Amino acid sequence: MGQQTGGKKLYDHLKKDMKNQNIKMGRDKFLIFLKNHNLLVKRNKNYHITTNSKHHFFKYKNLVKDKLPTRAEQLWVTDITYIKTEKGHNYLALVTDAYSKQIMGYQLSNHMRTELCLNALKMALNNRKYPNEKLIHHSDRGIQYCNPAYTQFAEKNNLTISMTEQYDPYENAVAERINKTLKYEYGLKQTIKNTNLAQKMTKKAIFTYNNFRTHWSLNLSTPKMAHLKQNIDYKSYRKNNNKLEFLTI
Repeated sequence: MGQQTGGKKLYDHLKKDMKNQNIKMGRDKFLIFLKNHNLLVKRNKNYHITTNSKHHFFKYKNLVKDKLPTRAEQLWVTDITYIKTEKGHNYLALVTDAYSKQIMGYQLSNHMRTELCLNALKMALNNRKYPNEKLIHHSDRGIQYCNPAYTQFAEKNNLTISMTEQYDPYENAVAERINKTLKYEYGLKQTIKNTNLAQKMTKKAIFTYNNFRTHWSLNLSTPKMAHLKQNIDYKSYRKNNNKLEFLTI
């Protein structure tokens, strides 16, 4: 399965070519055209639970609720999603920069042990561009992220830990959106033959996502460009949701 792109973004990419071909079609008509020809990205509401928060490890407070980051490497969000293979479920741990939407670290394996998330975090730390800046690490209250082996490593590397305060995927909306993007736009939703192939597909998907996928929220920059240039305009965010505040750390 190749890369899939949302209809509005596809229209933005194609409108110049359509104009050159004298094709007169507005965005709404273009979306109707895609729908009538079954070309819209399909959404699947089924999900697989990857969070076990019923444990006795210490749970940290939510430091970032309703707050927007103002620079790269100010806030990292983490999550685990599942990848289906013919041999059973695999699990993908991600560490994403909430400002630039760049995936900083990841790990895919056939288990959900703490080392899965720990390896993703180690990769993210190795990929930092601004190592002297203060950084918040935000996650759900899953046992992997609350495990002292994980939290102690994070704090040893000068990360301030923050966690969701209830099981609600919308509290970690950035991470949830990245999961869906990788699955629905880059082929990771399909059932893959085995773990080895899933790892190769994941590596390619994340490289393509970081370097070539543009975002409306990034002024149509790619995550890599936004991470380096830090050029996000937050006017639309504040206009649509006046409850949001800027994160200060």
